[in-house]
Amino acid sequence: MHSGHEDEVDRIIAAWTRVRPDLDVSPLAVLSRVSRLDHHLDHARRGAFARNELEPWEFDVLAALRRAGEPHVLSPGALVTQTMVTSGTMTNRIDRLEARGLVVRAPSPDDRRGVLVRLTETGLTRVDAAFSDLLAVEHEVLAVLDPADEPAIADLLRRLVAQFDNLS
Repeated sequence: MHSGHEDEVDRIIAAWTRVRPDLDVSPLAVLSRVSRLDHHLDHARRGAFARNELEPWEFDVLAALRRAGEPHVLSPGALVTQTMVTSGTMTNRIDRLEARGLVVRAPSPDDRRGVLVRLTETGLTRVDAAFSDLLAVEHEVLAVLDPADEPAIADLLRRLVAQFDNLS
């Protein structure tokens, strides 16, 4: 089902088909568009976060704490798992967020050597505002689609992503 409007990916596919007719370039029709969409979404998301004085990585950490529910506390290990970064990177991120007053470290009541990371009121306010802005941006992006198509698109994308998520 083609919308009738040629886009840059159509032009790229036509060029590759012309110069490499021996190759099946059909994956480009989907994956090049996903890649281009990712680029545009990254730009839009960065704008939503910047309006709330956050970097994308800061939002990721704060959002993980927010999703944990009251009292918005997680171990650094849980944050590593949820944000898919190394423990060294997470230590640096927690240090930087703590310096900005967005999180605090507290000793773990269950492990004398352990530490927990808690969202501060400032962090909570900031992540909530950024999330609201993010959703507004994402609703605007999806406004060109028929809402009835969104579950099918989400399912197809879930199937594509699952092959990578299941590797870890």
